[in-house]
Amino acid sequence: MRIKVEGEASTNGENGMVRYKHIDTSPRLLPVDLARQLLPGTFEHALDHLLDHEIDLSSFDARFCNDETGATAYPPAMLLKVVLFAYSQGIVSSRGIERACREQVTFIALCGDSGPHFTTIANFVSTVGEDIARVFAAVLAICDRQGLLGREMFAIDGVKLPSNAAKSRSGTRADFERQATKLEAAAQTMLQRHREEDAKPVEPDLAAKEAKRIARLQRDAAQIRGWLAQHPAERRGVKGAVRKSNRTDNESAKMATGKGVIQGYTGVAAVDGKHQIIVEAQAHGTGSEQELLVPVVAAMKDILAEHSVITADAGYHSEANLQQLAAMKVDALIADNGMRQRDERFATQGRHQEAPDPLHDKENPEKKATTYQPSDFTYDAAAKSCVCPAGKSLYSHGGSVINGYAVVRFEGAQRDCLPCSHRARCLRTPEKTKTRQVAFFHGKAATTPESHTDRMKQRIDSPAGRARYGRRFATVEPVFGNLRYNKGLDRFTLRGRKKVDGQWKLFCLVHNIEKLAHHGYAQ
Repeated sequence: MRIKVEGEASTNGENGMVRYKHIDTSPRLLPVDLARQLLPGTFEHALDHLLDHEIDLSSFDARFCNDETGATAYPPAMLLKVVLFAYSQGIVSSRGIERACREQVTFIALCGDSGPHFTTIANFVSTVGEDIARVFAAVLAICDRQGLLGREMFAIDGVKLPSNAAKSRSGTRADFERQATKLEAAAQTMLQRHREEDAKPVEPDLAAKEAKRIARLQRDAAQIRGWLAQHPAERRGVKGAVRKSNRTDNESAKMATGKGVIQGYTGVAAVDGKHQIIVEAQAHGTGSEQELLVPVVAAMKDILAEHSVITADAGYHSEANLQQLAAMKVDALIADNGMRQRDERFATQGRHQEAPDPLHDKENPEKKATTYQPSDFTYDAAAKSCVCPAGKSLYSHGGSVINGYAVVRFEGAQRDCLPCSHRARCLRTPEKTKTRQVAFFHGKAATTPESHTDRMKQRIDSPAGRARYGRRFATVEPVFGNLRYNKGLDRFTLRGRKKVDGQWKLFCLVHNIEKLAHHGYAQ
């Protein structure tokens, strides 16, 4: 065998040249059966069969009024097919979906070679609303029929994603008032200077530029004033606290993430533990996960069985949430912030944590105490005595109960504290405070009734509770990994909670239909 050397022509033996068939990849007209391009076992085949034969899409008919006049409309099934398949391929842009419907065979097969305009696609995605919720419920019923729901354990979690809103336009009404006043003052100053310079010879281009800057400042100030007039009240949370508004999307929220602050929404998903089917999907414009637990559980009432258990991480834990779940008779395992500290399996977790990135770490550094802490005092519980760092004994005020915890308090004598050389380190305001007081906590008081949090700690710390809660991470986190990294969901492209909620449900539909395809649906 003779090996071809670079730059040498291919030969067949000693005298002839090797002849290969010409591969022509230029465009041409070919007789193609579009239906055969959707191969059984693939996502697109399951999607096509599902929307054509299983799902009732008659609710979409109400958006059209062309029975006697007007042009024919694109079928909602076709639009859903191309949008869901595009989302499964990481294509979110309506222009990108339109281009794929012209150039890619699978898209051409799904749309029947009648690719819609990008404005039609954009309008459809932004107005699916309640219609897509019905489709989501219908697909979930099919998943149940296929035996993909176990109803034993459901894991609830959320992901914070930026939306089509400007973070720089967030603030309270007072912030916006100050911005408008500042812009108006700047415009007035520039206008006054412009009038003073009118008598002097000024280059025409410079005068035009200054006039444009004045007009822009006045326009921005007028926009802020108009927004304030349309929104006379502050945006408030469920507890009445003032939340920052946003002038581009007032239903979005400013939320802290591991890589800084974003302006967007939290996409919440409840996932069944058997085959990781998403049973409930909601998007909310708040970064407080505690507010989202009860609405999601309430929406799952038709899915839950008597033996079902809800699991969620510490972000969803609160005494009020546990009380409401108990009133709803929902079995749940909700972790608290101290769960890992009580679990000996996490004793060495510190050595596995990644060092903080100085470019992204937004956490406030721990501040060292400037005054003596209770640990600096010598406390003898048996003798009920306390000695300060200066060696002086403190008077006992006896025991009391603070927020349900048993407390023993001590206070120093004026004859010891006033002349003491440790005053600067012992008292926060030594010029105002005469004596130091210190308290030692002894756990829950005997007279304090057991709270829902106490009972939850006992359940989740038991061997059975740890085993059941341990399944939460492996149930819900792969779902977010699939949506965020495999499907490219890194942001919401719409504004308004209703629109964003519809887009979040579309992505969750992709995940569920993918599960159906992987388990042999429509083959």
